[in-house]
Amino acid sequence: MKARTLLTISLISACALSAISPAVEAETLLRAPRAVTWKDFLGVNVQFHYFSPDIYPKQMNRLDQLGLSWIRWTLHWPILEPAPGQYRLADLDAAMAAAKPHNYNTVAYLVGSATFDSTAPQGASNTDQYPPRDINVFAERMTALAQRYPQVSHWQVWNEPNIIWLPQADPVAYYNLLTTTANAIRSALPNTPIVTAGVAYYGQMRGSTGYMLQSMVDQGLASQNIVAAYHPYSEYPEGDSIKDRDFLVRGNALNKTLHNAGVKEVWATEWGWSSYAGPVEMQHIVGLDGQADYTLRRLALMSTMDYQRIFLFNLSDLDQRASARDRGYGLVDLNGEPKPVYVALKRFFEVTGPTLRPADPPPATAIPDDLYAIAWDRPDGSHLLMAWSASSAHLNFPGIKSATLHDPLTGKQTELADTKGVDVPLTPTLQILAWKP
Repeated sequence: MKARTLLTISLISACALSAISPAVEAETLLRAPRAVTWKDFLGVNVQFHYFSPDIYPKQMNRLDQLGLSWIRWTLHWPILEPAPGQYRLADLDAAMAAAKPHNYNTVAYLVGSATFDSTAPQGASNTDQYPPRDINVFAERMTALAQRYPQVSHWQVWNEPNIIWLPQADPVAYYNLLTTTANAIRSALPNTPIVTAGVAYYGQMRGSTGYMLQSMVDQGLASQNIVAAYHPYSEYPEGDSIKDRDFLVRGNALNKTLHNAGVKEVWATEWGWSSYAGPVEMQHIVGLDGQADYTLRRLALMSTMDYQRIFLFNLSDLDQRASARDRGYGLVDLNGEPKPVYVALKRFFEVTGPTLRPADPPPATAIPDDLYAIAWDRPDGSHLLMAWSASSAHLNFPGIKSATLHDPLTGKQTELADTKGVDVPLTPTLQILAWKP
């Protein structure tokens, strides 16, 4: 789904790269607004209780090996309470207990209307996608879950109500559900952090020209001390249109709008690509290698933007209960074994280290128009440049006499040395140049 541009923004501050026009500089050379610590910035979506007790410990261990600590846990009300007062919580209880020693920072979201509290018309097959008939019942159930699972630090109300709210998205009704639930949880557990539903894409509503997050802002979201969340899925890491770099434009515009309105935290609670083989379902086929490539490029881009936290979808592939596309988003497969995207992320973190500080890129020559470059400093004083170019051009850095070029997708490391400055062969996939001053 494509969104219209909300406003035009400047993406980049002045930087050291030379021989480049200001217009191209603004589109290709990115600088983060603040330092990034990956375990605080990047989380993953999980559904531990949908797996057997011999599988989800493997998933947790894989997550720990990446050094990440934030998770977003999916909870479906109609599954947990198929009939009034009849709860099926044994699997969730067991998975929560298994996760507790890992000390995850946990965000849980409750989505879907239980059959007995759905506004769905008689005979509807997807009753969970209609809003609750009595929002107070939903708020009571979510409050009870918050009390039952104190290890969950943040509670998120519903999921993608701009597209999963039948028969038509209703931002006023959703905002009422959000604030009613937030008040109920906070009455029982004061100061509990609450997160809006992650609205799909940038909040567009089917059959409307409005944006759901904008409507929430207009209704007073900033005064509620609630985190704003959305799901910036797109065809490519750079957006639905690579040449327009529309992800950067749309994402930066929306974040700026929300922060300027007084919203303190903006999260992307889902993003990612499936490695599925088809049939095609909205996302084009990218395969296992494409999933790894796209994930690294998008992570690099998002680290330069004013998100306070982002959550990759998904830690694990899903079984046949999900659609063909949704089964393939995992970092690990159904047996908890690493997919190429997991291995690439692990290599990426091994190169970057746990924390990076934003930096000015070094002077370079022959800069292609399709370059993406992001400079960082590591705490030990060494420097990094994440870069890629669809045209596979070369960059020459006169001030760098020796460096190591890392390819997280393949694990290849290339030593570069030249008294006139190292020459870096760019590729369409992300590479990381590392050097010491």
